[in-house]
Amino acid sequence: MSLDRLAGTWKLISSEMRDSSGGVHYPLGADCAGLLTIDRAGTMAAQLMRQGRRPFDSGDILLGTDAEVQEAYHGYVAFWGQCTVDAAKGQVTYVVTGSLFPNWIGHENLRFYTIVGDSLTLRTPTFLMDGNEITGVLVWQRVA
Repeated sequence: MSLDRLAGTWKLISSEMRDSSGGVHYPLGADCAGLLTIDRAGTMAAQLMRQGRRPFDSGDILLGTDAEVQEAYHGYVAFWGQCTVDAAKGQVTYVVTGSLFPNWIGHENLRFYTIVGDSLTLRTPTFLMDGNEITGVLVWQRVA
């Protein structure tokens, strides 16, 4: 698959973390929302959000309470960068240029992909989280 097949705008259908014992976890909720955009030059951006996040009482972007800011931060994932595709291995790799989580900047993320019709599935390599082996599985639907 070339980058041309990935280019477009994708709406998040599901985001799951599957553990080695068969459990499924939803860090941003089972109904989280998201958007992924990729252009033909490989520039990509992804945003995922917990539904129903509460607005700041002050209505001011800079004057949220510590609790409001923490809840907003923990309910949102956003990053952008450049991606490349290795069709022979079924892999897409993106190098993060900017991120809400600063530790991801400069990090290389590997994902295994499948495309069936207008559906894109991205899987993470297995990683450890709280002592459990976890695989992230995100399903996206092409919207443009």
